[in-house]
Amino acid sequence: MPPNTTQPSCGEAQEPKPPHRRLSLDENRHVVTHGLKTYFWQDIYHIALTVGWPMFFAVAALLFLLLNFGFALLYLLGHHAIANQSPEGLLGAFFFSVETLATVGYGDMHPDTIYGHTIATFEIFVGMSGIALTTGMIFARFSRPHARILFARRVVVRPIDGRMTLMVRATNARQNVIVEAKARMRLMRSETSPEGFFLRKVHDLPLIRDQHPIFLLGWSLMHVIDEESPLFGQTLESLKASGAELMLMVEGLDETTAQPMQARYAWPPELILWQHRYVDLMYERDGETHLDYGKFHDVVPL
Repeated sequence: MPPNTTQPSCGEAQEPKPPHRRLSLDENRHVVTHGLKTYFWQDIYHIALTVGWPMFFAVAALLFLLLNFGFALLYLLGHHAIANQSPEGLLGAFFFSVETLATVGYGDMHPDTIYGHTIATFEIFVGMSGIALTTGMIFARFSRPHARILFARRVVVRPIDGRMTLMVRATNARQNVIVEAKARMRLMRSETSPEGFFLRKVHDLPLIRDQHPIFLLGWSLMHVIDEESPLFGQTLESLKASGAELMLMVEGLDETTAQPMQARYAWPPELILWQHRYVDLMYERDGETHLDYGKFHDVVPL
């Protein structure tokens, strides 16, 4: 009889492939992905948009230097390709390459042979294309909308009109108008089906008012915890046991730039405070209304 060997089923008991990327979910949680093969040249545009400004300009400067040194070496391969080259050697060819790539053309140094003219023609094409791409990248980075929507660090649950209500407050820190703002609140938690299938399930939490025609100062987003709510009967302990997370997304049209923008935030169960309320921000003084955003995150027990 053949020996009784047990082999691991597909996808189980196998060593994971090398780490691909470390994703930050929030300040305290990270996820390391494995088994994905991506190369930086397949997503250069996204990398150029998301990398920090110092790194962006450092990479652009490095590419500029490498490209000019490369063309300098090509010029040196030809015999007397550059007329009136000064200084001689690699440094002079490098400076001539910089002038050609930038289409400056001071007039002292110029191509002196067919070979030199050919390299210069190719370099001018590369230089003009590079300038156009770099300009486009910089414009795309500057023109990308950035929402300055501030969310309270804590969520409160309190009775309103005789019903337990979950409340989150948000404000437009830029204090311009966001037209037709829309909000969606969801609860994500781990669940196991009767068949034993484990999954992370997303539940929609209907809001009392999920649209704001002119989001300028503040917005109190409220969800009633009734019998149909996924939060009905839940406690801090049950939410923590299921790995629950409350998520909120706000999107709208920026009136100043006429561009759509969005912002999102997430809270773990520890930041959902039951029987608490937010501290009031608004007060009257000398006939004027004041908003004290220094108390925006403050909560007090009922």
